[in-house]
Amino acid sequence: MMFTLTEVASLNDIQPTYRILKPWWDVFMDYLGLVMLMLAIFAMTMQITKDQVACLPCLEDQEDPSGAKPDSFAQQSSLKAATSAATTVATLPPLVTKDLPDKAVHEIHVPQQHTVEEKYVNQPQPTGVRTNLDYQQYVFINQICYHVALPWYSKYFPYLTLIHTIVLMVSSNFWFKYPKTSSKIEHFVSILGRCFESPWTTKALSETACEDSEENKQRLTGTSSVPKQVSIEGKDDGTNVNSSTPMLGVKFSADKPIAEVPSSMTILDKKDGEQAKALFEKVRKFRAHVEDSDFIYKLYVAQTVVKTVKFILILSYTSTFLAKINFKHDCEPDIKQLTGYSKFFCTHNMAFMLNKLLISYMALILIYGMACLYSLFWVFRRPLKEYSFEKVREESSFSDIPDVKNDFAFLLHMVDQYDQLYSKRFGVFLSEVSENKLREISLNHEWTFEKLRQLVTRNAVDQQELHLFMLSGLPNAVFDLTDLEVLKLELIPEVRFSAKVSQMTNLLELHLCHSPAKVEQTGFAFLRDHLRCLHVKFTDVAEIPAWVYLLRSLRELNLIGNLSSENNKMIGLESMRDLRHLKTLCLKSNLTKMPTNITELSPHLIKLVVHNDGTKLVVLNSLKKMTNLIELELHTCELERIPHAIFSLVNLQELDLKSNNIRTIEEIISFQHLKRLTCLKLWHNKIITIPSSIGQVKSLESLYLSHNKLECLPPSLFTLPKLRYLDVGHNSISVLPPDVGLLHNLQHLAINSNKLEVLPKSLFRCTKLKALCLGNNALTVLPEVAGQLVQLTQLELRGNCLDRLPVQLGNCRLLRKSGLVVEDHLFDALPVEVKENFSRETSASFGDGL
Repeated sequence: MMFTLTEVASLNDIQPTYRILKPWWDVFMDYLGLVMLMLAIFAMTMQITKDQVACLPCLEDQEDPSGAKPDSFAQQSSLKAATSAATTVATLPPLVTKDLPDKAVHEIHVPQQHTVEEKYVNQPQPTGVRTNLDYQQYVFINQICYHVALPWYSKYFPYLTLIHTIVLMVSSNFWFKYPKTSSKIEHFVSILGRCFESPWTTKALSETACEDSEENKQRLTGTSSVPKQVSIEGKDDGTNVNSSTPMLGVKFSADKPIAEVPSSMTILDKKDGEQAKALFEKVRKFRAHVEDSDFIYKLYVAQTVVKTVKFILILSYTSTFLAKINFKHDCEPDIKQLTGYSKFFCTHNMAFMLNKLLISYMALILIYGMACLYSLFWVFRRPLKEYSFEKVREESSFSDIPDVKNDFAFLLHMVDQYDQLYSKRFGVFLSEVSENKLREISLNHEWTFEKLRQLVTRNAVDQQELHLFMLSGLPNAVFDLTDLEVLKLELIPEVRFSAKVSQMTNLLELHLCHSPAKVEQTGFAFLRDHLRCLHVKFTDVAEIPAWVYLLRSLRELNLIGNLSSENNKMIGLESMRDLRHLKTLCLKSNLTKMPTNITELSPHLIKLVVHNDGTKLVVLNSLKKMTNLIELELHTCELERIPHAIFSLVNLQELDLKSNNIRTIEEIISFQHLKRLTCLKLWHNKIITIPSSIGQVKSLESLYLSHNKLECLPPSLFTLPKLRYLDVGHNSISVLPPDVGLLHNLQHLAINSNKLEVLPKSLFRCTKLKALCLGNNALTVLPEVAGQLVQLTQLELRGNCLDRLPVQLGNCRLLRKSGLVVEDHLFDALPVEVKENFSRETSASFGDGL
């Protein structure tokens, strides 16, 4: 033998882990293949060692003198035996006398024979060719007749059996060996085994059982801790929240109370938790990779069809040869010139054995074929490219386990034939709810109350603030920080406010920066009644929690993200009517028109901020109805003129049009009708001139015109009696009119970064000045009368052409060294007593502060 049974059987071997993908019929066919393989090896061994034929010549073609022929093979044998006993040359057959020399033959004495012997002597002598190879002749005849007389199937049946068996074995496991499928199968089996053995699988299913038992207990006792109806209308009774309130683009539902799980069950080893997280990611990637193709399914169907066709082929031609395996055969080789005989009678010693082996093989093939037919029936009976976890969803709390398709579905169907528990455990890692639970447990294990407490800081307004960045979720320990006032959550993919948020009685401000948030019903009721300020930063409008528009106690709302006009209907601004206490609305987006639904806030909104990120705001008609607005900011809206809708805001006190494209402000005269307008900010624009009608806006107290293209200031500007703050810095003004002295209430003047060369002395009549910014001009002298500004606390002179500072600056008793922005050499040139005066007053002020 050139190979062993073990070596051939290895063709049927697969990795032990692949057994979960072998249904019972594949396993059964594998064992049948092994039996057929053993049968083939046994038949080959017997044939190689024992198979032969035995042939004797037939004399029926030789005639005696009387014309009689030996009528049987026995007669021929008797004749041969009798002739062998004869002693005369005339009566010896050629095969006996062929080796004797002629002289010896004539010298042999021939005694008298009996009557029977004489009868045989009288028979005609056989005519054979004399040769010295008597034994070799028979060996030669046996070999010739083995190839001539035996049917080919009797000779090659074992080899055919072996080839067919190997083909069937290869076909049965080809999908495990083919490179394009074996890698996916290996990956799937590896992931499936880890999911099955993962501690998180057992823990998740155990928690599900715990929750189910708790729900049954509540159902039996008829208790419910959560009100069933919640008002979407925002009624004053405040105890209801609509159970159908939209939430993150889906229906908002009051989350059912989660049963308290024993601590031993919720504590997950950190290493196990990390491995489970990695499994969720692997399952997600594997699903995306495998669901796109159905190649594994098609290959399995193809190999099943090949086995079925092979079975039919083997059975059809093998049955025809069963009757041709006989023990007796007639052989008529063309070798009479060598042996003297043209016909031989042969026997095949392995005929009986081969016949029984062939019957056994056909029985095995028939059983194998029935298994193949059943396999085809199973494959085409139902769609194997779709797999539903409906049963798993019903038995567990993971109702979000998705159905799968294509090769992923087919592999799960195959696993179900082995053990359905594998698919049930695997489904745990397809559920987002399960993944979120795992994240929550791991998160709570890592972020303890003590760790969070160390991160609490005091902000600029002396509030306790906690900033959490890039966590997987919101730790439960946050809800134990009862003194927290400001909570900032940034880049947290899953924020969930449970009922425990009601413990945070001091929470007033919440920031959600790219952190979509969900809230349970009890937690929502608390936030609705206690939250005052909310900041939501998002990329897509769907990230805005819909419950935001139901926070009726909210005072300030900041929405930062993409709110383009085509998506306005998706924002849900119509729900803002429930924000009945909202005072400030800030929209930092890319609007092309002002949302019409914003007018629903007009009865109570007092501040509206629109930062438009350079997108041109075209339609502002809805502003006309916002008559109660006190502050309005329209930044980077690409406005070219002051919108006329603003002139209808009779209660407006502050208008900020920063960073637009305004070139002319001729409409400024219309501001005279806004009797309460006190602050006008037109900075960072392209204004060239200020119309003289500016003097008609008598109510102005603050005017910001910095970062424009002004070259001069009209005298009417200085007739504004209430003007206290004037900023015209970063322009091209070369002359400051003497009329500036008329601004008796001026407290802050910024004219820095211009082209001033001389300061009018009338400027220093504005004795209420506290801040004077003259830096980056072309001044050569600072008048001595600057000492009259006794209330001055800030003086900026750096960037001019001054040679010295007047000594009279020492009379500015409130001016400190830190408030004097000037070159060091100019300060050092002051008299010692003046410098000491600045330093002494600074020290005294510092001491008073202490």
